[in-house]
Amino acid sequence: MTPPDIATTATARLVDGLRDRTARVARAVAGRAPDTPVPTCPAWPLRTLVGHLGQEHRWAAELVRSGQQLPPPDPHRADPGPPDEWAEWLQQGAEELIRAVRRVGAERESDTFAGPLPAAFWLRRMLADTCVHHYDAACATATAFEIADDLAAVVIGENLDLLTMPAFAAVRPAVAELRGRGEQIGFRPGSAEGWVVTRRPGGLRWERGPVEADVVASGSAADLMLLIARRITPQDGRVTVTGDRALLDHWLAHSAL
Repeated sequence: MTPPDIATTATARLVDGLRDRTARVARAVAGRAPDTPVPTCPAWPLRTLVGHLGQEHRWAAELVRSGQQLPPPDPHRADPGPPDEWAEWLQQGAEELIRAVRRVGAERESDTFAGPLPAAFWLRRMLADTCVHHYDAACATATAFEIADDLAAVVIGENLDLLTMPAFAAVRPAVAELRGRGEQIGFRPGSAEGWVVTRRPGGLRWERGPVEADVVASGSAADLMLLIARRITPQDGRVTVTGDRALLDHWLAHSAL
């Protein structure tokens, strides 16, 4: 079954978003010292972050071209080249993925860890990861990070789609711990429609709409994206939490992608 946000997000928006975010990462990291610490990915220096991002874009492109599952690459073995070539190398990887999707068609299905899904799945997956890693790069290089509300919403929806896919627990076993007895976790972006996750015995379900839940995190769409991606904590002043905070803490402890 195609996740809902793939069906409703135009391919052109995914392509534009991937290009824009990759370009922003490229500007943030170009020429920087390879061993620069990345505070939000404490096990990685900047070189590994750059290598991972360019490597996964190319890996996703090969997945689209082959239509088959391939082992995830090791980010520590990626070679982005010298820092003054990072910007070009990153943008080449994004363009390789875009060309692959266009060549096979955004709706053409290929085998994934979650079963057959259209090629646009990989565009959205890589866009979401690039948005989050742009924040990582910005933190490492003390450069600006901003993201439009609609793009942050795409990233949030993509994250929740993955977590609610039955097959995802095989990739991330901790997700199985998120099943529950109907408890609800809400994410409210100001006055706009938010996201409500329901923890059911048979798995997770999420929907958009008015946010009424056992625990609610409120903030801008960008800050909620960073919270869900575990880049900021519930104690961060950019978000407000009401209700059962322990329920949110448990969610965040078991929802890492």
